Amino acid sequence: MLITGEQQEDAVANELIDSHLRSLLADHLTDVASSDKHTVKPWFAGRTELSPPGVDLAPEGFPLVGGRLDLIEGKPVPALVYRAGKHVINVFVLPARAGEYVETVTRRGYTLRHWNQGDFGYWAVSDASSDEFAKFEHAFRAAASG
Repeated sequence: MLITGEQQEDAVANELIDSHLRSLLADHLTDVASSDKHTVKPWFAGRTELSPPGVDLAPEGFPLVGGRLDLIEGKPVPALVYRAGKHVINVFVLPARAGEYVETVTRRGYTLRHWNQGDFGYWAVSDASSDEFAKFEHAFRAAASG
């Protein structure tokens, strides 16, 4: 059976939302618990092919909690973990993908936002309000580009 790009994207979206939920259910938010980006970023070295910027967003109200590895599409990928009040935002980092990907998906009360920035494809998942989530994305994009 040939899988279309849309079906593959949908499968990835489901995997990411499921991974977010598992991190909450199993109380396994982090493998490395630290708000220090200089601790989180190097922790990924040698554990995954990608070493994402663990940007500090505490001044904007989104403190870095830490990071962990997750399996997406059968490969270990970094997940950066942030807080938005009482909500958790997981930012999964995959290689940037060319093509037309839906930027926002909402399923089961969770929102997944996707954007490419440089060589990274960011997929953020949370049940935070849409306003709070938009503020987080704006702050993350600005910090990751600088």
